[in-house]
Amino acid sequence: QVQLVESGGGLVQAGGSLRLSCAASGSIFSKNVMGWYRQAPGKQRELVARIDSAGRTNYADSVKGRFIISRDNAKNTVYLQMNSLKPEDTAVYYCNLFPGSWGQGTQVTVSS
Repeated sequence: QVQLVESGGGLVQAGGSLRLSCAASGSIFSKNVMGWYRQAPGKQRELVARIDSAGRTNYADSVKGRFIISRDNAKNTVYLQMNSLKPEDTAVYYCNLFPGSWGQGTQVTVSS
């Protein structure tokens, strides 16, 4: 069974940066699509960014040009570099190994 452990969340001022990490157990990591999702209070969970085994990426329109997803298959880790953060980026961020493995979530709070 895959386990995903996120880290790197916290409180940051608008315009600042954070880097989230997600470490995965198991040997299937390199073959799987990995993604970051987020859920703000009162809202549905939404896709933020996704990366496939070949390194191809796609992003939500709201984060294009500001966030970068990457992966290190040797470390079984996926990253989300978040720059130019906005208060509307405040949410719990979840790591996903497609289709149905999820981390516990990490809180990101952006103050104005």
